[in-house]
Amino acid sequence: MDIDNDVPMKDAMEDHLDQAIDEDSGGGSVTYFNNVSWRSVSGIADSKSSKPLELTASNINQLDQWIEHLSKCQVLSEEDVGKLCRMAVDVLQFEGNVQPVSVPVTICGDVHGQFHDLIELFKIGGPCPDTNYLFMGDYVDRGYYSVETVSYLVAMKVRYPNRITILRGNHESRQITQVYGFYDECLRKYGSANVWKMFTDLFDYFPITALVDNKIFCLHGGLSPMIETIDQVRELNRVQEVPHEGPMCDLLWSDPDDRGGWGISPRGAGFTFGQDISEQFNHTNDLSLIARAHQLVMDGYAWSHQQSVVTIFSAPNYCYRCGNQAAIMEVDENHNRQFLQYDPSVRPGEPTVSRKTPDYFL
Repeated sequence: MDIDNDVPMKDAMEDHLDQAIDEDSGGGSVTYFNNVSWRSVSGIADSKSSKPLELTASNINQLDQWIEHLSKCQVLSEEDVGKLCRMAVDVLQFEGNVQPVSVPVTICGDVHGQFHDLIELFKIGGPCPDTNYLFMGDYVDRGYYSVETVSYLVAMKVRYPNRITILRGNHESRQITQVYGFYDECLRKYGSANVWKMFTDLFDYFPITALVDNKIFCLHGGLSPMIETIDQVRELNRVQEVPHEGPMCDLLWSDPDDRGGWGISPRGAGFTFGQDISEQFNHTNDLSLIARAHQLVMDGYAWSHQQSVVTIFSAPNYCYRCGNQAAIMEVDENHNRQFLQYDPSVRPGEPTVSRKTPDYFL
C-alpha cells in the first residue's frame, strides 16, 4: 500500500493557524481559530424539525435547479447554500451513526474537492438515482472545487435520500478545513466565512459509519480500541466537532497496519490496527469486510489483512500531482465485488494554486 507521510493533526494546527484560544464562557468551551468561533452561528442547528424532510413538487424543482447549476461547476448563492443546508439537516439528523444501506451499492472513497473527477465518477459508476452510492467522507480540502463538490453531493443527498449515503470524513471538520483549503476557498468565492460555517455546522450531522446489508462495515478511517461492537458505535453522540481523541476520532482517523495489535498513529490522531484486530472485529460483528477510505493508494484500491479490510480512494491524480488512479467498488445483490478504476477527467481552464498548502497528504 502506498502511503504518503503525514503530520500530526495538532502539530498542523499549531504550525498553520493564527490563534487557538480556549475560553470558558459560561455556555461551555468555545475555541477560536483565525478569530472564528466554533459555536454554531449559521442557524443550521436551529432549523431542526421533528420529522424528516418531505419532498414536495416545489422543493424537488428547487433541488433539480440547484443540481443542474452545480453540475456546471458553478457555486450556489450564499442564500441558497443556507436553504440547502437547512434541508439537509432535516434529512441527515434522522439517519443513524450506523446508517443501514442495501445492496446493490457503489462504494466510494475520498473526493477532496476534485469536482470534475466526481462527475467522472458518476459517469463510470452510473448516474444517481439509477445507481445507489455510498461515499465514505473527505469531500473538501486539497482540490480547487471543494465548495462545488460538497454542495453537489449534499444536494444529491437531499434530492435522493434513499439512493445516496454520505458519511463524515476527518476533513469534514472545522479544524482541518481551516488548514487544508476549504475555509480559504469559501472566503475567496463568497467574500466571508458564512458558507464555511454553514457547511461545517452541517458536517456535525453526517453519519459516521454505514452497514451494507449487515455484512460490510463502511467508515472513513478505521477501528477503535474503545469499540468492540457495532452497537457501541450506535450509542455515540456524533453531533459535534470531531474530537481530538476517543472512539469518534478513531473511526475517522485510524489506519490498518502490517503489525499486529494496536499502535500509535503517525497522524497524531486515531490508531493503527493489525490483522488480528480487524479479524476479531469482523468475527464479533458477523461481518465479511471493512471498507474504508482515508489513505492514498496508487491503484485506487488496496486490500489489507488477508482481504478483511479494503481501502478505496476516489480522487485520481490526488492534489493534481500524485499520479494515482482512482477506484470505486460495486457490490451487487449477491455481494459480489467489482472495482472500477479510472484516471483524471479533462479539466478545462484549471486554475493555478495561489498558495502552498501544508504537506499533509491523507
